[in-house]
Amino acid sequence: MLVLGIESSCDETAAALVRDGREVLSNVVASQVAIHARFGGVVPEVASRAHAECVSRIVERAIADAARSQPATHNPQQTTRPDALAVTVRPGLAGSLLVGVSAASALALAWDLPIVAVHHLHAHAYAPALAGVAEYPFACLVASGGHTSIYECRAPLEVELLGQTIDDAAGEAFDKAAAVLGLGFPGGPAVSRFAASGNPRAYDFPRSKLADADDDFSFSGLKTALLYAVEGPGMKGPRLELTEKVKCDLAASFEQAVCEVLVGKLLAAAARRGLRTVSVAGGVAANRKLRAMLAERAVAEGMRAAVAPTELCTDNAAMVAALGYHQLARGEGRGPDRLALSIAPELERPARRKR
Repeated sequence: MLVLGIESSCDETAAALVRDGREVLSNVVASQVAIHARFGGVVPEVASRAHAECVSRIVERAIADAARSQPATHNPQQTTRPDALAVTVRPGLAGSLLVGVSAASALALAWDLPIVAVHHLHAHAYAPALAGVAEYPFACLVASGGHTSIYECRAPLEVELLGQTIDDAAGEAFDKAAAVLGLGFPGGPAVSRFAASGNPRAYDFPRSKLADADDDFSFSGLKTALLYAVEGPGMKGPRLELTEKVKCDLAASFEQAVCEVLVGKLLAAAARRGLRTVSVAGGVAANRKLRAMLAERAVAEGMRAAVAPTELCTDNAAMVAALGYHQLARGEGRGPDRLALSIAPELERPARRKR
């Protein structure tokens, strides 16, 4: 089964063709970083307009790339015409989600194909399996600009939300730290660049909820601690002189705190549930310190770290198409009401277990 996936939950317009939930024939992503950089963050209305302007072109390119990936002896029209569609419907920016759903629904109607609604974060959690680096069961941390969640993954469609941030997401915290330090947007890569030359122990920033017995995160206190380090306690001065060295030390100390919390909470959640494999996905998964720290500490805990390549960790449509295949295989997406897709921008809360 060849599935065309469409992803537009935030500020990347993406389309991909994936065969049988595992073979990626194409994976095209159009980033809006340059558009939003002048605003210092993603502007929802601007994002949705940008999606609308390029989604058709990105779908066409994904189909063309898939055709070129096939052996010359094959008929490209036979090998790259989708058998079904999968589209992200939650969570995300409402306007952005609507663009992707509208485009996918139009194609499903025009081509008379099945279509399924995919949960964006569940698709991220499937990325390690899609990449072939993780076998079920495993615990997956999905960390991005809008979300920081831990999932227990037993099978592609058996995914349980264990915990998530109660305030800022990890990626959002990086963006705000970069803004405080004047490092630019997007914040994650900017903080990491400066952190590479800094001392991660120069500033003693808090590791909120790291010792708590739940699976939730909190980064608002860390963000405030950085702000006070620069502006003085209570923002009453004196203001710290942000030399190049000071910026590097602050960035390194901030990054160290975020990574310690992410890794510590993920490993603790996995241990409580007897899971021996851990993974991380989402845009923050591109952070080199996070990847290295997870690999080192997982080994120390007798676990295995399985992290997909960056192109499958950040927002993409291959993970959407791949997870959509499993939904289609169990019978979803067919019937006369298949086009009645509804978006759900919000993220559900995890069911609390008795401890």
